[in-house]
Amino acid sequence: MDLRVFTEPQQGASYDTLLAVAKATEDLGFDAFFRSDHYLKMGSADGLPGPTDAWITLAGLARETSRIRLGTLMTAGTFRLPGVLAIQVAQVDQMSGGRVELGLGAGWFEEEHKAYGIPFPADRMARLEEQLAVVTGLWATEVGATFDHRGTHYQLEDSPALPKPAQAKVPVLIGGHGARRTPRLAARYADEFNMPFASVTDTQKQFARVREAAVEAGRTADDLVYSNALVVCVGKDDAEVARRAAAIGREMEELKANGLAGTPDEVVEKIGTYAAIGSSRIYLQLLDLDDLDHLELISARVLSQLG
Repeated sequence: MDLRVFTEPQQGASYDTLLAVAKATEDLGFDAFFRSDHYLKMGSADGLPGPTDAWITLAGLARETSRIRLGTLMTAGTFRLPGVLAIQVAQVDQMSGGRVELGLGAGWFEEEHKAYGIPFPADRMARLEEQLAVVTGLWATEVGATFDHRGTHYQLEDSPALPKPAQAKVPVLIGGHGARRTPRLAARYADEFNMPFASVTDTQKQFARVREAAVEAGRTADDLVYSNALVVCVGKDDAEVARRAAAIGREMEELKANGLAGTPDEVVEKIGTYAAIGSSRIYLQLLDLDDLDHLELISARVLSQLG
């Protein structure tokens, strides 16, 4: 089971804070550092000092880390034209020595689009499908050849399809709860399918849909990595769990029911229930980015048990 650290900087984090978390992620043996792609806080958080851009953040971290994978859950398809996104991701992949992964979604948070003047079209899923075709098509085009795309939403003509990523293939992540289009897109374009913030039962149902769609698309179901994203709140005892839960505005019992919360042994046991239905990677949604002792505890007492 891979454990990856997943941050939500829109709730309030500077680049320096994210750098400290990323360096701790690397030093403590976690597999990867991922971040969300949002420009507006959610809920009661103050969001200070203000939003940081996902791909600018990852470009910086690419030069200040050496081992961990770097990526997004999920880049909002509404924020960037697909040709521009392909260039950005390829450049950050080069800067990292080939450690980048691209999670790409349709975009959903309308308020952040209003706040920063970003169009929020109704046909976002159709646009996402074309974006995936463009980004992966540009990367797959051989050097010296050109790429064309004549779609409903995007048209590319005689693109040199440069630059290329350092990796032969940048892993693409697709995720979500949708019962039809999401599995189909994952089956066609994804290297990994991620189920965010879902129970074991709902995860199992969605994994089955993706596996079936993969077979229908001519792939084997095991071509894809299957993963979950879950909020994490670990303590040596219930008192420490309750303290950490309060720090992020949550209740301990609710977190135990809906996330990975409790003592290290309780969390390892719950991770095992996801592993049993085919999840091989967990993104730990870390909401208090100043509590690096939390990461140290997870590394020493949870990650160490998972081999």
